[in-house]
Amino acid sequence: MALNKTIENNLSVADFLNGIVDENKKADCFELVKLMVDTTGYNAKMWGTAIIGFGSYHYKYESGRTGDAPLVGFSPRKDAIALYFSSQFKDREQLLSKFGKHKTGKACVYIKKLADIDQQILKEMIANSVSRINSLYP
Repeated sequence: MALNKTIENNLSVADFLNGIVDENKKADCFELVKLMVDTTGYNAKMWGTAIIGFGSYHYKYESGRTGDAPLVGFSPRKDAIALYFSSQFKDREQLLSKFGKHKTGKACVYIKKLADIDQQILKEMIANSVSRINSLYP
């Protein structure tokens, strides 16, 4: 079975974020770190080379595959900032309907900038996602 490529490591979150060329995106990402630390109580850690995660959990799928993943996280991508949540959490659709300008994937929510979203809703989504993951993987 292949090893997971995205694992927690000791790379510097600040160094990674300081490498972002777009000054507005860089500022938003530093603000996201503060918001996620405050909301989760976990310090920011690099996962792989491009994901900033908060907390962690150990999973085991029915297939037998196991690994560790951040409870929540984000990654500044070229076109958007990807926010990583549980694919299902309490009030997900209701919260997303009030969230602001975004796109969604299975577990990711993509935003262009913090000014486009309601940060209080983001905090609620983070808390609900962490709660969901902790209930699935105690």
